Amino acid sequence: MPVYKDTVSCQTEAGKPTYVDITKEVAAVVEASGIAEGVVSVISCHTTCSVFSEEFDHDFTPAGDTYLQADLSDCLNTVIPEQKDWSTYRYPGLAHFREVESWPDASSYLPGGDRRMLWNGDAHLRATVVGGSCLFEVEGGKLQMNGLASIFLVDWDRTRERTRRARVIVMGE
Repeated sequence: MPVYKDTVSCQTEAGKPTYVDITKEVAAVVEASGIAEGVVSVISCHTTCSVFSEEFDHDFTPAGDTYLQADLSDCLNTVIPEQKDWSTYRYPGLAHFREVESWPDASSYLPGGDRRMLWNGDAHLRATVVGGSCLFEVEGGKLQMNGLASIFLVDWDRTRERTRRARVIVMGE
């Protein structure tokens, strides 16, 4: 069975969950694969990101999120509140801080040595609950999505902006 792999990258923002519509990029990978019938899997490369499908909503909040995205964030915030201090979650513990501080690229995770940049226990929990991958149909060499459905990569980690990636794997004939 032929398998075709590629990566989709996007920039995320600091200060809030960042939702990125990657539907067009995934559709382009499917078309480039040359696979006519099969499936495409979209997998987050990050433990604080989710991949899911939802209707594209045409109404936006002042922060630029669609109403469905804002409602999802609000809903998750009631169950998994944002980590704002040392007492919100057990994670990250002192052993984790010491480990990250020992990494050769520690400054990219702890800019200026600021341990608060690892206050993202909520992002890890949200990614676990929502999920890190989705599977979609490929038919006639095209990504099959119904009507207004879109594929979103969401970065729940609001500690800093960064580049996030999703692997796109097309399998079939």
